[in-house]
Amino acid sequence: MKKPAKINSGIYLVIDPSMEENQLLESLEMAVSAKPCALQIWDNFQSNDKVSSLICKIKMICRDSKIPILMNNHPEWAELFGLDGVHFDELTGEHLSSIPQLKQQGKIIGITVNNDFELIQKAIFAEVDYLSFCSMFPSSTANSCDLVDFETVRKTRKQTSIPIFLAGGISTASIAKLQSLDFDGIAVVSGVMSASDPGMAISQYQQLLTDLKK
Repeated sequence: MKKPAKINSGIYLVIDPSMEENQLLESLEMAVSAKPCALQIWDNFQSNDKVSSLICKIKMICRDSKIPILMNNHPEWAELFGLDGVHFDELTGEHLSSIPQLKQQGKIIGITVNNDFELIQKAIFAEVDYLSFCSMFPSSTANSCDLVDFETVRKTRKQTSIPIFLAGGISTASIAKLQSLDFDGIAVVSGVMSASDPGMAISQYQQLLTDLKK
């Protein structure tokens, strides 16, 4: 079995491959300089023809950073392109059955959860590497998610020590509202990639996260 990769606490960056490519890659280069704890490639490609070339360019930008790269919903792409893990938006039977093989490959496995505690327990039992709660606040990039009940996060933390990430509508203004929760990091899309300086945006989020946990 390959030695498993690891996800650390901090700012988990999600990038949208439907962005204009030059802008995406330029923003990513700036973001990588601030060392997010992980990078997820959202399954939002405009065309499957662009998957291979874009993933290779993303890997090239991240090659010296040691930032784990995860593929959203496509374990076969994670294997094909030698990525570090897979993030599932839901835990279907097919996804569940793929987890043992992914673990054999040493992949990081994450799952988006909401208020369904049965799903949360299923994910914990499947020994995923982290849980991502979405959406904490209203968000244009997480508009398919219901808002998370903070009590669900608290209940989950009592059940497991698996890293917990919070996602959806978390801005530098709203992050303070999360102070009552015990979690490991936050996932951000537009709050970083739409910023004029994505590296500075990550640093700002990281400082706010550090202050929150003092």
